Amino acid sequence: MRILIVEDEMSIANFICDGLKEEGFAVDVANNGKTGLQLALKNIEEYDVILLDWMLPGLSGIEICRSIRKENINVPIIFLSAKDTVDDTVFGLETGANDYIRKPFSFEELLARIRVLMRKNETDVIVFTALGIELNVEKHTVTKNENPIEFTQKEFSLLEYLIRNKNKVCRRTRIIEKVWDIHFDYDNSVIDVYINSLRKKLDEPNNPSCITTVRGIGYKIDTDE
Repeated sequence: MRILIVEDEMSIANFICDGLKEEGFAVDVANNGKTGLQLALKNIEEYDVILLDWMLPGLSGIEICRSIRKENINVPIIFLSAKDTVDDTVFGLETGANDYIRKPFSFEELLARIRVLMRKNETDVIVFTALGIELNVEKHTVTKNENPIEFTQKEFSLLEYLIRNKNKVCRRTRIIEKVWDIHFDYDNSVIDVYINSLRKKLDEPNNPSCITTVRGIGYKIDTDE
């Protein structure tokens, strides 16, 4: 899952970024309003949530939020602001934001708010299934034919991305961007290492792998065969 942070106070941006990466998110950061809006509109299909400061150089968070909503884009937006009156909160929400958090805030609160919005945006789907695999996003658990399997954070994130997009080819460039915070020009051979790890944990002897290799393109979990 990928999150855009638009925040000009780099100590705050780095604090949020480091915490989200530890939780398995890929993160982009913009430190001014103009760059933030450009990233949001250019890569809008990539972002699951946008964290938006109100007071920014170039363009304000309010202007960015209005511009995004004017394009009929429904990506969840959370305002992060030192403005702390009820009127400020109402104004931010009426502009089109989904939530409003007053600074200073705890990372735990922010993470909880992000997860709530992501669940709502996914029409409350938190359990994904395919080929006997059941992945529970909220509980962070995976079972295969009802048998629990332990995964590292990155293995879980990779499997989650594949199973969310089952029956679709997940291109290597998209995997490296969505699961790792790395762009397409990076050596993405690390994906192969993690795919092999998933197969060792999920595949059954004498049966085809649950993860299909699409040669030269990427991978998919195919339930149509």
